[in-house]
Amino acid sequence: MRDATTSYALILLAHGSSDPNWRAPFENFHAALATRLDTPLRLAYMELCEPSLESTVAELAEAGVERADILPLFFAAGRHLRKDVPGQVDALAQEVPGVRLTLLPPVGEHPAFVEALATVIAEQAGESHEP
Repeated sequence: MRDATTSYALILLAHGSSDPNWRAPFENFHAALATRLDTPLRLAYMELCEPSLESTVAELAEAGVERADILPLFFAAGRHLRKDVPGQVDALAQEVPGVRLTLLPPVGEHPAFVEALATVIAEQAGESHEP
């Protein structure tokens, strides 16, 4: 029997870039969240760099994870989230049948994200108007 703490993981999915400077904020974000959450958390990229979604799911399967949610770190569901990523997830479901994958709506569509962004904007606006 597998340990319940390893049967589920959350994958944060970013677009990806060959530029390590572009990836740094996502890696920092992942590290900060990993210390705050009890859920096993992984960072993966849709394309252009590692760890890819494919390698991440393969590693999770090897670790005994049976279910993983994929949270896209995108503002909206454009072509990548309507076609490309669902295609990747469908292919992975065939290649790694031991892990049940669920693609969640992009983080930008979550009401809490909108509230957090409103707070950031209000703080920035307040800072820019100080004498």
